[in-house]
Amino acid sequence: MSKTILVVDDEQDLLDLMEIILGGEGFDIITASNGQEAINKLKETIPDLVLLDVMMPIMDGWQTLKNIKTTKETSHLPVVMVTAKIGDDDRMRGLREGATDYIGKPFAPREVVNRIKTILK
Repeated sequence: MSKTILVVDDEQDLLDLMEIILGGEGFDIITASNGQEAINKLKETIPDLVLLDVMMPIMDGWQTLKNIKTTKETSHLPVVMVTAKIGDDDRMRGLREGATDYIGKPFAPREVVNRIKTILK
């Protein structure tokens, strides 16, 4: 049975790339272009992992992470922050607020796949 990943990013090119990379590894992919859309999709389907951008319109990644972690049905989900904000303060904030991992953009596709596979073991 394949694992499902919700990819949340406001850049369509990145969503398309993640669908190719992760879909090619056998994952089922759900996409959302902002945090509010992600929260709505989480009400329909609970994935095995969330890849979450930080800087997005409508609802940013921090607000989305907080919502995921404070909602009973989704609080257990591993959330990997994927962002260009790669300073130590941002990384520490993400981990402190419940993110499982933190990947900086630009990233190596193999690194993302390997981290996801490790988290989902």
